[in-house]
Amino acid sequence: MRKHTLTGNIKRHRAFPSTILGNRRDILVYLPPGYRRSPWGRYPVLYLHDGQNVFNAATSFSGVEWGVDETAERLIRTKNIEPLIIVAVANVGEDRIHEYTPTPGTVDVSAKGKKLSKGLARLYGHFLMDELKPYIDRKYRTRRGPEFTGLGGSSLGGLVTLAIGVLYPHKFSRLIVMSPSIWWDNFAIYRLVDSIDEKPRVKIWLDTGTAEPGWEQARELRNRLVERGWKLHKDLEYTEIKGADHSEAAWAARVEPALRFLFPPK
Repeated sequence: MRKHTLTGNIKRHRAFPSTILGNRRDILVYLPPGYRRSPWGRYPVLYLHDGQNVFNAATSFSGVEWGVDETAERLIRTKNIEPLIIVAVANVGEDRIHEYTPTPGTVDVSAKGKKLSKGLARLYGHFLMDELKPYIDRKYRTRRGPEFTGLGGSSLGGLVTLAIGVLYPHKFSRLIVMSPSIWWDNFAIYRLVDSIDEKPRVKIWLDTGTAEPGWEQARELRNRLVERGWKLHKDLEYTEIKGADHSEAAWAARVEPALRFLFPPK
């Protein structure tokens, strides 16, 4: 049994149901320091995919967590970011590939008996917007507008974050896009970004590690976002981490700068 590593005031909602997706998943909610003492206070909210890996080494598939709870706790207490609520949304195992991809496609082109994804990112986005977010807004003291609502993930979680942010900017305006799986479906995310007619008011953290296969694709994604109107160091922060690989430990190291960029102190 791995040791649990939860830090701070974290609430668990087991088997949260989705009518839209026809499944259930665990939800963990981190509440910032001072939440209990300030019954009038309201807070921005960051939703993170692959919730098993966000707070707890005991549930992370690799045994390594992102440490978002410890990092947020420290940054809030030292007033380096604004206090926020963080919602860790668990994936649902084998269906993760379906929910985190914006288009149908082949999961592994080299494998025998090719497995196909259903490309359910839009439905997953509606689960977040129409089922989970209203529940969180009722249950906790949130600031509900899109300008106060963030979304984040890595790998396929980074891919679905950017896709949902482009498709539904009226709901999510702060995005953490770590090591996104840009290769998916012959670079479908490039086509989605290129289809933007009017740049939405969305702030993006985008990164990659230079030890990741195809890491240069993130640089091309940055360029396409800039062409669509994003301004580097203003509403787009792009970082290449020398020698960083595609792993939970690598993403954990980038939680702090991402939170500082997207949730600076008031």
